[in-house]
Amino acid sequence: MSLKSPAISSKAPVMLHGADYNPEQWLKYPEVFNEDIRMMKLAGCNVMSVGIFSWVSLEPEEGVFTFEWLDHVLDTFAENGIYAFLATPSGARPAWMSAKYPEVLRIERNRVRNLHGVRHNHCFTSPVYREKTALINTKLAERYAHHPAVIGWHISNEFGGECHCDYCQDAFRDWLKAKYKGSLDELNHAWWATFWSHTYTSWDQIESPAPHGETQVHGMNLDWRRFVSDQTIDFCRHEMDSVRSYNPELPITTNMHNIDGIDYRKLAQILDVVSWDAYPDWGYTADNDDSRLAAWTAMHHDMFRSFKNKPFLLMESTPSLLNWQSVSKLKRPGMHKLSSLQAVAHGSDSVQYFQWRKSRGSSEKFHGAVVDHSGHENTRVFQDVAEVGQTLAGLTDVVGTSTPAETAILFDWDNRWAIKDAQGIRNSGLKYEETVAQHYRALWELGIPVDVVGSGDDLSRYKLVIAPMQYLITEENGRNIENYVEQGGNFLATYWSGVVGENDLCHLGGFPGPLRKTLGIWAEETEGLHDRDLNGLVLEKGNALNLSGDYDAHEIAELIHLEGAEALGTYRSDFYAGRPALTLNKLGAGKAYHLATRVKDPAFYVELYAAITANAGIIRTLDSELPAGVTAQPRTDGEQDYIFVQNFSGSEQTVVLDGRAYTDMESGAEVPAEITLPVNGLAILKRKAQA
Repeated sequence: MSLKSPAISSKAPVMLHGADYNPEQWLKYPEVFNEDIRMMKLAGCNVMSVGIFSWVSLEPEEGVFTFEWLDHVLDTFAENGIYAFLATPSGARPAWMSAKYPEVLRIERNRVRNLHGVRHNHCFTSPVYREKTALINTKLAERYAHHPAVIGWHISNEFGGECHCDYCQDAFRDWLKAKYKGSLDELNHAWWATFWSHTYTSWDQIESPAPHGETQVHGMNLDWRRFVSDQTIDFCRHEMDSVRSYNPELPITTNMHNIDGIDYRKLAQILDVVSWDAYPDWGYTADNDDSRLAAWTAMHHDMFRSFKNKPFLLMESTPSLLNWQSVSKLKRPGMHKLSSLQAVAHGSDSVQYFQWRKSRGSSEKFHGAVVDHSGHENTRVFQDVAEVGQTLAGLTDVVGTSTPAETAILFDWDNRWAIKDAQGIRNSGLKYEETVAQHYRALWELGIPVDVVGSGDDLSRYKLVIAPMQYLITEENGRNIENYVEQGGNFLATYWSGVVGENDLCHLGGFPGPLRKTLGIWAEETEGLHDRDLNGLVLEKGNALNLSGDYDAHEIAELIHLEGAEALGTYRSDFYAGRPALTLNKLGAGKAYHLATRVKDPAFYVELYAAITANAGIIRTLDSELPAGVTAQPRTDGEQDYIFVQNFSGSEQTVVLDGRAYTDMESGAEVPAEITLPVNGLAILKRKAQA
């Protein structure tokens, strides 16, 4: 059975390699463009994203269009075997537009309209802005939708932010009327608006959250976040609609970034292909051990792949350093190849950079680029990029292949928003994202592939589902998880789960609400611990997972009662010493685990998930023990597996393979029983897939 998706573009059924390219910055230097074409080919680059912030270069005056420079760029690309993701330029509007139509500029939470400047300083609801974006997009589509160099649309750039203008206030009220079926009574109940006499008696009384207005109605805050996300997605759809009909076969994407303002899972639903921008700050640990950051980055690669369960695009990354960190460090030798191929290992069919050539001026002139201000290829960074290009050219068989994940971690945007708004057990930081990553990292260390999915997704194809801090969960999704476990699934939840429902109202009858039957516990109390506080998880002798040990626990502790579950571990100290801290509940044909406290030691999670996955029959990528900081991740077409063994540990490592026959995809040689990976090293292996 083939487990392979079609290439993102039939014009270029290969691994894509390229960068954001801004030729409009160099129109006064025509010799630069010719050199760029020569060096793109030298670096093995086959695609560029163009036009991202080019609006004023395309429409310098209202209604006056100047496409000649872009004609030349795309025609030259086509002549040289280079492709383009053609962007719509809405990420930064021209100054003439801001001056003539100030309504396009955002109004911030303080109700003050911004001046012209920066980027993404526009209102997604403004009729004028929507009209102007549709016009420029239509002009681009009419001219270039069938251009031989163009292989896809790149809609805008890193959508984000919010506007509080009158248009947005009206749109928010319309959104609320639709959600609550025109009933203020339903809205007031969902928002628990009798609190502090906040009951609304007219839709016109409702305003978006403001520092000098309403901030304490959590249901409102959550609905505002959902509205902003939906309105941004609607604007993206508006842009897509303006170009789609001119060539329906051109795939459409927009580059996402690691922000919490947009529900990317919902945004992905309207896109043909998911793309995202990854900017980890490698090399910031004193011992050069990048494994924690590598696991964090891998989790996000897996998340973006999971949105559509098919390959994604790494649309931006840096080939060297960043310019917006407190300290900007260079990538160490080997790290560029390792981090680039990490994306491929987790499902990307591209490696692309910001930026091709460093800007000569303004805020990104010192951001990493393939071509430095020196303007030639004789640099360490350029050679690193060329090496990646050579490796990618040999990975055409990997294009379109899938990731065979039997394990899923839940990550929901509204849960994220609600946790961050909660006022209670640990206002100094509940650390939702870090908690998800803590659990993910253990699976990464074990070499177990993972999908990152939503609580409303189909869970039936997974053998294990993990829900760290599933604070917000609906009754429906709770029932789905219960059915999943009853039918033989394995489920793990943590402290601070099953607390509120869709509208951020607490579940009544005892926590963890809709998960109470599944987990077989009642969480009576939860406390936050000071940084100075320490408790512990002591594993019971002879427990069902055959685990042993005494592990420090900190930050959060939940006091639970057993309601059918059995204790696998208990608290070490304080007045709740000896009470359950890790439990197992058998429900139907499945098992549900609950971790009631945050354990400090990463080794605990590795041991916990090694035991749970073994019991669940989950297959590791390599059937052997991996050194700490080394992972193995698979892609497969159903006949061949492609295994990426990656060393982020900061030291040389030896990996013992599992006795199967492997071929090195870069050298073509047979692979011995064990391989040595240098610092920041990796091996790309091929083997026959097992039935």
